[in-house]
Amino acid sequence: MTGRSRRERGAVRIDPRLLIGIVLVAASTVGVWALVDGLDDTVDVYTARETLTPGTVLELDRLDVASVRLGAAEANYLRVDETDDGLVVTDTVRKGELVPAASVGESDDTGLSVVVVPSRGALASGLDAGSRVDVWSARATERGGFEAPKVLVADAEIAGIVDEEGMVSSNGASVEVLVPSDRVAAVLEALATGDAIDLVAAGAGD
Repeated sequence: MTGRSRRERGAVRIDPRLLIGIVLVAASTVGVWALVDGLDDTVDVYTARETLTPGTVLELDRLDVASVRLGAAEANYLRVDETDDGLVVTDTVRKGELVPAASVGESDDTGLSVVVVPSRGALASGLDAGSRVDVWSARATERGGFEAPKVLVADAEIAGIVDEEGMVSSNGASVEVLVPSDRVAAVLEALATGDAIDLVAAGAGD
């Protein structure tokens, strides 16, 4: 047997089909990994744990975090890795909603002030922070009666309900109402003179 024959028999022959198969498996694995990695494009954004009303200073530790897939819309919401304390709510964000970037600002430029308004009677069912109400007032007369009621502030927003514990009256409720700057004096005057004030769901008294 010649030396050439021995070398040919000892050589390892690799089937080209095996090489092709290895390449295809490797390419498939890389493709699947890239697809999965591409699908995992969720971002962590803040959600409102409670309804946030205009003028509220954001405390990030009082917000919840949600991992969501927003795609091109992610710039429209507050991302956890891009938000600092100190922002102020400028537009109402309901409980459980993602916090829109457009609903907060560096300062409070809403022109609203919070005034605590006691209501003579129980609040209508469903009224809570974020609800809209008309503030009605009836001026007190010298004879102990009241004039015809009128709307003191229309379509005001409730910022919160004051805890009724310790209140003198169990029938009424004290409500934090967001009042435009130009109506604050009128509301305070009505409170100071003992006028009868009631809060009615916005539009219900039309």
